Amino acid sequence: MPSSRRALIVIALLVLLAGVSLVVALAVGSISIPPGAVLQGLLGDAEAPGYAVVHNLRLPRALAAFACGGLLAVAGCLMQVLLRNPLADPYVLGISGGAGVGALVAILLGLSAFGINGLAFSGALAATFLVFGLAHGDGSWTQTRLLLTGVIVAAGCGALVALMLSLAPEHKLHGMLYWLMGDLSQATDARPPLLALAAALLLALPFARELNLLARGLATAQALGVAVVRLRRLVYVVASLATATAVTTAGSIGFVGLVVPHLVRLAVGNDQRLLLPASALAGGALLALADTLARTVAAPQQLPVGVLTALIGVPVFLFLLTRAPR
Repeated sequence: MPSSRRALIVIALLVLLAGVSLVVALAVGSISIPPGAVLQGLLGDAEAPGYAVVHNLRLPRALAAFACGGLLAVAGCLMQVLLRNPLADPYVLGISGGAGVGALVAILLGLSAFGINGLAFSGALAATFLVFGLAHGDGSWTQTRLLLTGVIVAAGCGALVALMLSLAPEHKLHGMLYWLMGDLSQATDARPPLLALAAALLLALPFARELNLLARGLATAQALGVAVVRLRRLVYVVASLATATAVTTAGSIGFVGLVVPHLVRLAVGNDQRLLLPASALAGGALLALADTLARTVAAPQQLPVGVLTALIGVPVFLFLLTRAPR
């Protein structure tokens, strides 16, 4: 009971943190808006100061940042269960690399934002199917085989990205680099990532018990009646689509899917029924706050949010490694 009470307290604190992160994202910027005015604007008061700024600019971006952070954190949890490796990350299987290739091709072709998003999502799905198909091979795949295949595909995508950057005209190079480093300035519609986050949680949470058993080992899960093959396919598809949606919306943002599940696991344990929603809240709050910092720390210039998540994630992850048992 004490551990359950502690987990519920942590969940409540994460809900509060998520709300605070969204309020901060709406209030802070080149134009400061008091929290009271933000609340008035959200309640529909068109006369509130900064109503247009909040509704037209900051609210879609803040919600998109929150949803993308939640998607990356949920994908990280699922990948760590799938590979039974606490160092697994949704980017390690080449999904981000595939999205990067698709997005840069669209930028080189001069396509609109819709075209960039479409090709980025197509590239992420193509990388997903390529990795899964190659790893599946003769009909049976192991975590090691899947991981190695993902690393190879990611390396190939990285080579293609470097080739396109070296051949790109100078006037397109800035936008391409910003996309690769993570950029939410073009996130004007938060509905796709929010719907994807809700769908990922609705698909994964009913299988939380089976995921807990799978995390204990393949033999244990099979002995207790878990349909391991079907479950692993579901986990891979959900995690891949979550990552693809986040990358399509916000570009390549690292360390959220790696560090957030680690930190949340220390607080609530390894029960997926709590870990998945808690990670979604923590990842969303982290990315919303990081994006707020990215657009204010060097205002009026906006920094790539992926740079800030890396600057935050690297020392945190190194600290976790020093505390890990040898």
